[in-house]
Amino acid sequence: MIDARLLDAVGALIAAHARPDHIPLIGIAGAQGSGKTTLARLAAERLGAAHLSLDDVYLTKAEREAKGRAVHPLFAVRGPPGTHDLGLLEATVAALRAAGTADRTALPTFDKLADDRCPKAEWPMFAGRPTAVLVDGWCLGATAQADVALAAPINALERERDGQGAWRRAINAELAGPYAETFARFDAVLFLKAPSFDAVLDWRCEQEAGLLGLPPTDLPPARRAELAVFIQAFERITRHMLAGGVRTDVTFDLARDRTISPLASGRS
Repeated sequence: MIDARLLDAVGALIAAHARPDHIPLIGIAGAQGSGKTTLARLAAERLGAAHLSLDDVYLTKAEREAKGRAVHPLFAVRGPPGTHDLGLLEATVAALRAAGTADRTALPTFDKLADDRCPKAEWPMFAGRPTAVLVDGWCLGATAQADVALAAPINALERERDGQGAWRRAINAELAGPYAETFARFDAVLFLKAPSFDAVLDWRCEQEAGLLGLPPTDLPPARRAELAVFIQAFERITRHMLAGGVRTDVTFDLARDRTISPLASGRS
């Protein structure tokens, strides 16, 4: 269930940036499992907007494997900055903004089970001219860290597979360069702020259980352990964003059950 205040906030951001000759580009950021994709999808349906996700514009498997060989092996694994096709994202946004009432615009789609982009013939189509373009993403709006913050590894993944820091420095360079340029083109960003990084594992496990058709308590312990390892790739940037390393226009503080915290909600 999406809180009506979140839908209202998305609608208000669209209205604030809409002009006859301009279709607003609105970002919805939040850690894994925060509800950002659900919010973006529902808002798009209700408001006549088009919806994209950063998850849908990952580089292809072959492209990531090539980057893994050229830069660092961890770039073969989708997720962090440097594993997205920002050119595809921007081209799709441009096509949506240029669409007329009779046009149909293809929306990229990624198959996570196959770990590869779906063939273009299978991409869904957006019909007509959208009122806005909504893009959700876990690292959307994230800022680069200071060099000194990159010196020490923060978890087992960084200690064991990025001991010299080449991967995290390459990611940071992506955030400081091409990602910052892309994020700057957004009219506004709404941030769903998790109460802590510890909540992210529980949220990600709930997602996984839902995909398997299981109650969260029935998710096998072995799968939870695997997810705990998986989210280490997201930990550094997520913690940075929670500490203020994100450019956002509206922030909603979430409680552990994903409800809006009564202490601080809708802060600009």
